[in-house]
Amino acid sequence: MLETFSNKSILITGNTGFKGSWLTAWLLHHGAKVIGLSKDIPSHPSHFEAANMGDRITHIWGNIENLATCQELIQQYQPDFIFHLAAQPLVRQSYREPHTTFTTNVVGTLNILEALRLSNHPCTAILITSDKCYDNLEQVWGYRETDRLGGKDPYSGSKGAAELVIRSYTASYFSSGDSPVKVAVGRAGNVIGGGDWACDRIVPDTIKAWSSDQPVLIRNPHATRPWQHVLEPLSGYLTLAAKLANNSLLNGETFNFGPSAEQNYTVANLLNSMQQHWTNAAWTDCSNPESLYEAGLLKLCCDKALHYLGWKPILTFKETVALTTQWYQAYYSDSREVWQVTQEQIACYETYAQERQAVWTISCASPATS
Repeated sequence: MLETFSNKSILITGNTGFKGSWLTAWLLHHGAKVIGLSKDIPSHPSHFEAANMGDRITHIWGNIENLATCQELIQQYQPDFIFHLAAQPLVRQSYREPHTTFTTNVVGTLNILEALRLSNHPCTAILITSDKCYDNLEQVWGYRETDRLGGKDPYSGSKGAAELVIRSYTASYFSSGDSPVKVAVGRAGNVIGGGDWACDRIVPDTIKAWSSDQPVLIRNPHATRPWQHVLEPLSGYLTLAAKLANNSLLNGETFNFGPSAEQNYTVANLLNSMQQHWTNAAWTDCSNPESLYEAGLLKLCCDKALHYLGWKPILTFKETVALTTQWYQAYYSDSREVWQVTQEQIACYETYAQERQAVWTISCASPATS
């Protein structure tokens, strides 16, 4: 499957971010020619800078909120694949900056689609939204791709709105069997892994504190999340892109990429597991009943990805935590280069996937409309 991307021109928006930098590293690992578009480095430190990725790709500084930037870039490079990851990805920041959140997440997505419409060259585009695009009713079963979109906070609302834009553009411009542009949507939830230093996220906050021998303060230790390593949904995006490029029946479809149902754990479970890999680690419950709304339970049903893509998550919760914590240990105390550690973990993940036969034969049936 990964040989699909060898020597292909691939545009990644948001390539300096957490997911974007790992996707960049993985595609470079398989000989892709990566073009990155981002407006800034979203955190300091950053995985992108620590691994010197700017020297390994064609990097363009620009803002997806600017249609001319998107149009000129896509017209100039005419990428074989696009992975649209650029976003304002933080719930708490969305409360502080709702206009920026909606503009980035909705208008930015609109601009990529419009640039594709105007270019109209052969291209497979995977547009990434979020599990928070669903209207979260705190239900105990996983959300399916056909469930209602919604969102109580600005971030969730922006992702639901982006999905409506994608749906209308796909139906209006890219739905015919001979369309050179193929589009699909990937939805994933909370991801963890080395190289994430974003604000208001549990693992970066924890590692920052522990690397300074300080306890981390936790505002909602009982919240349950479907924790998964960053390489898990990225493997889903790559699988979807490879399959979509050769199967027009997947055009316009949406897919969930989450951990298996039994891997929902609380924040406290996550921290206690991380403690086993870090000396002198401690955390303190500082729950505040007046905190801004955040979903307490949200998980995905990934049966559709399994049936039509042959995709399934492969890492256990313990493996996810171990890979994550070990990456940060290498960064703070190991003499190995960040690029080397990143490539080693990608190779490790691929070995797990091969051993566990993660990618099965694709079904040729048409997916149900989502």
